[in-house]
Amino acid sequence: MAGLITGLEVETVRTGRERVEAEIAEAARKAGRDPSEIELLAAVKYVALEELHVLQEAGLTLLGENRAQELEAKAEAYPEFRWHFIGQLQSRKVKQILPYVELIHSVASESALKQLEKHGTPETEILVEVNVAGDEGKAGIAPDELPAFLERAPVRVTGLMTMPPFSEDPEDSRRHFAALRALADDHGLPRLSMGTSQDFAVAVEEGATLVRVGARLYGA
Repeated sequence: MAGLITGLEVETVRTGRERVEAEIAEAARKAGRDPSEIELLAAVKYVALEELHVLQEAGLTLLGENRAQELEAKAEAYPEFRWHFIGQLQSRKVKQILPYVELIHSVASESALKQLEKHGTPETEILVEVNVAGDEGKAGIAPDELPAFLERAPVRVTGLMTMPPFSEDPEDSRRHFAALRALADDHGLPRLSMGTSQDFAVAVEEGATLVRVGARLYGA
């Protein structure tokens, strides 16, 4: 696959992890939060399977993959990591990924709910992806569809996820993160997956409990 990251060095990744963790802690304190409430997820879409041992040696423990086939291969090779699915969810892939993940971040369709009803277990846990920005280029249900969607969910929904429009200015994401937190609060959902390499600190200030960071960890 074009764009795969190779040649990672343990010290580079360890330094990246420590810097990101320090920024998470600073943002949490700024918001009056306990830094231990926020989990750092390493996004590994562009990390080759052969490089995952470097992430392990650098102290990362929670990984997220965007593609079902890659998730299966990587989780088979490294079951010692905790695995989440963070990419756009195709309903026909639900059965494939469920055995490997502790959480799916991106449930946003009726067809995915049907597959979860068929293949999920009492332990299956998901987040609902919400398109709070109303961005036509992003996946996710509309905010006003959330109550009915939650009622139809056949497995445990413990939180929400969003991906705001890309911006060079992290502050542009703040209103979208705040909107997602308000939705989660309204429905008693404790987990919020929001924030990536460019805006995770703002996400933490607005209530994120999971931040999905890739390039910042790998020296990019």
